Amino acid sequence: MLPVVALVGRPNVGKSTLYNALTKTRDALVSNLPGVTRDRLFGICRRGERPFMVCDTAGLTQGEDELARGMAAQSWQAIEESDLVGLVVDARDGVHPDDLEIAQKIRSHGKRMVLIVNKMDGVDENVALAEFSRLGIAPQHHIAASHYQGLDELTESLLGLLPASEAEEEDHDAIRIAIIGRPNVGKSTLVNRLIGEDRVLAIDLPGTTRDAVRVPLERDGKRYVLIDTAGIRRKARVGEGLEKFSVIKALQAMEAAQVVVLMLDAQQGFADQDAHILGEVLRSGRALVLAINKWDGLSTRERTQVTSRLDWGLGFVDFAKRVPISALHGSGLGELLKAVHQAHKAGTREFSATELTKTINEAFEKHQPPLVRGRTAKMRYAHQGGRNPPRVIIHGSRLASLPDSYKRYLEGFLRQKFRLTGTPIVLEFREGENPYAGKRNELTERQVKKRRRLMQHVKR
Repeated sequence: MLPVVALVGRPNVGKSTLYNALTKTRDALVSNLPGVTRDRLFGICRRGERPFMVCDTAGLTQGEDELARGMAAQSWQAIEESDLVGLVVDARDGVHPDDLEIAQKIRSHGKRMVLIVNKMDGVDENVALAEFSRLGIAPQHHIAASHYQGLDELTESLLGLLPASEAEEEDHDAIRIAIIGRPNVGKSTLVNRLIGEDRVLAIDLPGTTRDAVRVPLERDGKRYVLIDTAGIRRKARVGEGLEKFSVIKALQAMEAAQVVVLMLDAQQGFADQDAHILGEVLRSGRALVLAINKWDGLSTRERTQVTSRLDWGLGFVDFAKRVPISALHGSGLGELLKAVHQAHKAGTREFSATELTKTINEAFEKHQPPLVRGRTAKMRYAHQGGRNPPRVIIHGSRLASLPDSYKRYLEGFLRQKFRLTGTPIVLEFREGENPYAGKRNELTERQVKKRRRLMQHVKR
């Protein structure tokens, strides 16, 4: 395992900015507004001689509401799991009473600390050194994370304090699963239930999750990476600028995933926003599983009505498997992971050119394409052009004349033949160019003389 450094401190001192600078990513949301980060966010810092994990945490505040308590619990859990704590403070604000209290609580946990004085640009270093010596934390590092100042020295110092360990590379065999949906449909609850702990903040309040949080999971000998995302609302309702970035993070997580689990609220039914999110999934081309959450709270009559509405609203994604679950109580999660494996296998399957050509020929023989100007399309051969989603390239002549209905027929034939459940199929048609197009046949001298004689004969 890689050693872990937890970045903690008051809100808006630059923890997320420092996290992005150390990991060389933009995974953590950054804003001038306090309280942007709410969940623990892990990344790998590779700036030094050996890598280590960096954990971005929520700002520690004195709030008494449920959200503030949940954020603080996430931060203190990160401190417990870390090998080293980096207390981040703001050089421009000086020593804040909350800094003194946080430092004292970290000491009570018996964790080793380093002091990271951020936003040093424009601040006298000697003044900052004297000011923050009151905290009694050594070593003390002066940086400006937004300008990448002092990061090399900070990284070298952190490596000197961390226990030695072998670098742990990213598990490429793990299935990446993005869990998306409207706000408050139970995405974070599902993640916590799958891993068996309160890994991400999950309360009955829409908009709790903001970052796209990646959580590794190993279950029944199989590895996964769960990506919890922010709820996607209609554009008209996304008023806060910060929420727009959260939605972008959710869409980026969808692109990075191999399988997308779209969560629907069975008690609220299929809404227009669900159709919009499904459109984004189809544009991404990712394998899809539909998780119908809160199914346990419905009566038999209500389940029949919900199933009927879903049949009507989800007709355009009939290839995706629907799994009724209860994220809160854990029912249906085994079937959900089976559907994820089935969709992942279908989306990443490899085909030989021989079997694709044979299947497309069989489809043409069973149902001929319609005639266009007395002529029909011809298919020569087919081959695979990509995976996730499977892309089938069909070569032939007059393929541009194929109607959309016939293309859907070919897609359905391929899906039934190879049992491709849970993944869209992309068909690409290519026609061979006419080698004589745009070229004029030059006559020989003998042909020119013959043409003249014929023209003279015609004129008579």
